[in-house]
Amino acid sequence: MAKETQLEEVRWDRMTAPQLRTLARRKTVVIIPLGATEQHGQHLPTQVDWRLAYEIAQRAARQMVGGQRAIVTPAIPFGMSEHHMSLGGTITLNYATMAAVVGCVVRSAARHGFKRIFVLNGHGGNIAALETIITELTVELQLPLAAGTYWQIAAESIAGILEQQKQVLHACEAETAMLQALSPETVLPLKKSYRAPLVPGLSAIAGVNPGVYRWQQLQTRSKQGLIGEAWAATPEKGLRLLEAISTDVAQALSNQTLWTAPI
Repeated sequence: MAKETQLEEVRWDRMTAPQLRTLARRKTVVIIPLGATEQHGQHLPTQVDWRLAYEIAQRAARQMVGGQRAIVTPAIPFGMSEHHMSLGGTITLNYATMAAVVGCVVRSAARHGFKRIFVLNGHGGNIAALETIITELTVELQLPLAAGTYWQIAAESIAGILEQQKQVLHACEAETAMLQALSPETVLPLKKSYRAPLVPGLSAIAGVNPGVYRWQQLQTRSKQGLIGEAWAATPEKGLRLLEAISTDVAQALSNQTLWTAPI
């Protein structure tokens, strides 16, 4: 029974070094959850982004047991969150620091023999930088490294569950619901006023060509520090989201073409 439990473990931090060396020889996927520690409106804790990335990574890895094996490192709890700083409660990294941290974790796994390494992102402010980081590391290490943001991987599934918005935004219907399901004690009572519209386009400025990017503080867009329809969240919806997203991530990482296609 003890041996069977060890085979089902997915958390890197619960394994011994010999167990991890064995998994490295078996084409195991290493999932590195990357998030942020930042303000999430008046009703959610600052842990949302890293907590959801870590939870989804573990659920996905458990679904992959028996086929493509996967294990999950401890989450990187900080990301690029400068646009949240004016609202308080936020710890941010700059690009150089995030590239260094992600790079060190990826290189550590690679030095131990892991060749299939995936960074699962849970924060929108990390997306552009992460693509560059993974590109640079792929060239350096000559490994089929990959990364993805959970709501982009599971976009279709998420849209089919949400009722008041089409995608994950910020401290919104989706993030609030998933935290209600995971840690209801950390979510404050919801009010109908917990909402703010999404302005489409790269700049998120009404009337500006949607293909033009311009940086803004989130406080400029929403004084509450949220985008979306937080009031519409329910724990039941959160459980459905977690299950659907984890399934989509597991399927994506089980696709052997992801790991065998040439660099």
